[in-house]
Amino acid sequence: MSKITVNGKSQELGKALTLVELIALNNITQPDMVSVQLNGEFIDRDDFPAILIQDGDEVDFLYFMGGGCR
Repeated sequence: MSKITVNGKSQELGKALTLVELIALNNITQPDMVSVQLNGEFIDRDDFPAILIQDGDEVDFLYFMGGGCR
């Protein structure tokens, strides 16, 4: 069992997961539009399937929204 932090909240995992599996587990909407920061570093989307989440990891799912001025 590993303990991780996802978007500031503690989460326990029963087994090792890849980043892709963690995204699915957390029901992330629009997973193709989310950026992931793992332990303070942004992860390249192409690496998501190869990244294994470890005990103590801190994961942040970030959405970048465009905006403008009127």
